[in-house]
Amino acid sequence: MKSIRELHKHDKPREKLAARGAAGLKNDELLAIVLGSGVQGKDVRKLAREIICMLDSDFETLSLDTLCGIHGLGSAKASQILASIELSRRYLIQHNKRITSAEDVYHELKPFSCKSQEHFLVMTLDGASHIINTRTVFIGTLNQSLVHPREVFADAIADRAAGIIVAHNHPSGTLAASRADIQITQRLKEVAALVGIELLDHVILAKEGYYSFSDEGLL
Repeated sequence: MKSIRELHKHDKPREKLAARGAAGLKNDELLAIVLGSGVQGKDVRKLAREIICMLDSDFETLSLDTLCGIHGLGSAKASQILASIELSRRYLIQHNKRITSAEDVYHELKPFSCKSQEHFLVMTLDGASHIINTRTVFIGTLNQSLVHPREVFADAIADRAAGIIVAHNHPSGTLAASRADIQITQRLKEVAALVGIELLDHVILAKEGYYSFSDEGLL
């Protein structure tokens, strides 16, 4: 593998970005631009490839200490990487939809209102109520034993969410909470208080509309 100095002008990351745009670069090339230079005995592309391997294998727990564990990578460059990732993350979340009401939830999840099977969904939100992610955690007839808090909150914790909204559809079209729905909501509310992630609402979806536990004063 050639070093940066040995590469043809048009194969160097900065020149490639100018010619092709950022989308045309490989991950290690993008990171090489962020780093700017290598370290003694290790050019910037080699250093970038080692860091990319770490990102690929353990992105969720990435920290200053783990990055500094790479030979030759000091706290200054490690801080540059973490700052770049966090800045990108904030702008990506900023452009996600903001949820301010149960009606917003209904419009966001409306395709599920027509499903022939019940789908239980978890929407994770940041502190400003922007959607981080929406996941289906269970498909089938709901009951308290099947919808386990572990499945509901695991991704919320990984997302570093400030709050969650849970939702499920009623294929029958009924816009009323069943006894199982109430039990599940109460159980999740108790766990939410323990883990420090607020349960903001439980929305029941149907073709003709929605039912909100929050709007009904049940949360």
